[in-house]
Amino acid sequence: MDSSSFDISPEKRAGKLHFIYRRLFVQAPPLSAGDVDLQGKRAVVTGSNMGLGLETARQLLNFGATVVLAVRDPAKGEDARRQLRTSNPALGEDRIEVWELDLASYESIVGFVGRLKVSAPFDILILNAGVFNCHEAFDPNTGYEQVMQINYLSTALLTLLLLPVLEEQRPGTGPDQRQQQHQPARVVWVSSDMAAWARFEERTAQPLLLPAFREAMTPNFDMAERYGTSKLLGQLFLTELARRQHVKEDTIVLTCANPGLCHGSGLGRQSKGFLRLGNKVATRFLGRTCSVGARPILHAAALLDGGTVHGQYVEDGKIQPMPPIVYTPEGRSIATRLYEETLSELAKIQAAPGGVSR
Repeated sequence: MDSSSFDISPEKRAGKLHFIYRRLFVQAPPLSAGDVDLQGKRAVVTGSNMGLGLETARQLLNFGATVVLAVRDPAKGEDARRQLRTSNPALGEDRIEVWELDLASYESIVGFVGRLKVSAPFDILILNAGVFNCHEAFDPNTGYEQVMQINYLSTALLTLLLLPVLEEQRPGTGPDQRQQQHQPARVVWVSSDMAAWARFEERTAQPLLLPAFREAMTPNFDMAERYGTSKLLGQLFLTELARRQHVKEDTIVLTCANPGLCHGSGLGRQSKGFLRLGNKVATRFLGRTCSVGARPILHAAALLDGGTVHGQYVEDGKIQPMPPIVYTPEGRSIATRLYEETLSELAKIQAAPGGVSR
């Protein structure tokens, strides 16, 4: 889908005034049981012990899915499971599972994928976990800045490792060639309006792009810029991944969804003082509840036609344009470059002891 296919230009949609308009006057329509039936479906939601992830899990459960809460801290995951069961006592014990997944650890990611590989098939994967750091910090194992490590690189690597697993689990595509009604798996990256505002000055880095995120930002760390760039890279990567012939929308639908600014999401909880106060005021004035914010994620995961949303960006119940750079020759070149570099990073993990091979 090119930029001319939308009812609004990428440039207009990326404007701050249009963002304020959408936050005040537009929201995704609610879903009903007549719209979505997830009985018999299995879903994974990363970062689901609080906020938007927890609410997304709740709505998936309400529509009949079995849900795995993929969380860094299993104790907090168990607390989330109790909250979900308290709000819906009719839920059976087997409807909610808690699995450990620490996106700061490649070992944890590989272990998570290995566990999913031998489990019952999954139908929906919601990649919601993310961070919005107020201060610059670097992962001690990889050297990457933490926001880029969690929001982009680890999430991309988790996706790449899971694709062959999800493909093998699809009816009629695995070794046993099960003859069942075929429905593609859905992989949804949770994205942000802030991707459209990123300056992304690292795009000119040579000879490689990703190593630029091992360097300190100068002159000061810009938390909004780094967060927005991490989400922009996710969109660029997803468009390229969906374009590749080995990812077919009749087997796996790849899409991203923007919940919009949500109060109670927990994002930015590291902030203090006036920054924390400003964040609370902004989210209360312009933010949605997590219940409303979860709707676009459910639209992307369960409602909109898979062939239409594959490789696209969903917001407020329909496909919307990504940031303007995505539709430019420069953006397409960056997407290809980013994709190849991310595959190279994956190859390092595959070569390590305990790695997962495709």
